[in-house]
Amino acid sequence: MDISIVADTFDAWTDDTLGWISDNGDWLFAPLRAILEGIYDSVLWLLDLTPFYIVVVILALVAWRLINAPSAILTGLGLLLCAVMGLWDETMSTLALVTTATMLALAVGIPIGIAAGFVRWFDSILQPVLDLIQTLPPYIYLLPAIALLGFGPATALMATFIVAMPPAIRLTSLGIRMTPQAFIELGQASGLTPWQMFVKIRLPFAIPSVLAGINQSLMMAFGMVVIAGIVGSGGLGETIYSAVRTLDVATSINAAIAIVILTMVLDRLTQSAAGRAKAGAR
Repeated sequence: MDISIVADTFDAWTDDTLGWISDNGDWLFAPLRAILEGIYDSVLWLLDLTPFYIVVVILALVAWRLINAPSAILTGLGLLLCAVMGLWDETMSTLALVTTATMLALAVGIPIGIAAGFVRWFDSILQPVLDLIQTLPPYIYLLPAIALLGFGPATALMATFIVAMPPAIRLTSLGIRMTPQAFIELGQASGLTPWQMFVKIRLPFAIPSVLAGINQSLMMAFGMVVIAGIVGSGGLGETIYSAVRTLDVATSINAAIAIVILTMVLDRLTQSAAGRAKAGAR
């Protein structure tokens, strides 16, 4: 038996299925695209409404509050460098894309993670699916998204959402299961309802792990920034993609520096928040 026939049949079936969904699913994907772009535009409008120096000061103060004064100074200087390089608008567009995709990933991933933390069989089914999502190349998510949502921020958001969701699910599920048995037995002996047990005992122990999941989701989202530039996402990713196409080395380096700065700032802030929550739970 020629095994290539099986592969050709599968490829043809996949193309036909995607084509049928694209032709008949406009009633679903047109509103979905409008919703995704509406959320993204709202976040970007809010960031653009605020003068750059106010954003710099706010993030520097947050860094000072969560970490220390040197980190606040470095945060402010790094963000000012993005503005000096003439990439402030692109930086805010990237921040809007990452923030929106991460919020959507958390809105879906945290409830799923909570359910997986309580239901063992659901978690055992979910883990191979998450492994598959995290193993597949990110381009895999862009191609069907382009076919269904077209080029633009909606496609970038959908692909980034898929990539950013697994860490939130995994670490939320882990946090729910990390509750010490002694505290669970204490709650049962005290006559707490299941909801009270969740809010007063399980959730406080899970919060550090959930915050770590938020941090990892952000990092996964940033990993999609440059790739998402291919589909016209805007921001620093599209700047780098355009610079690569025109061999504009200087612009690509500047945009890469801006991405590194933004990634490091959000990474340190979320890591510090998770560390504080972990210390408070002890």
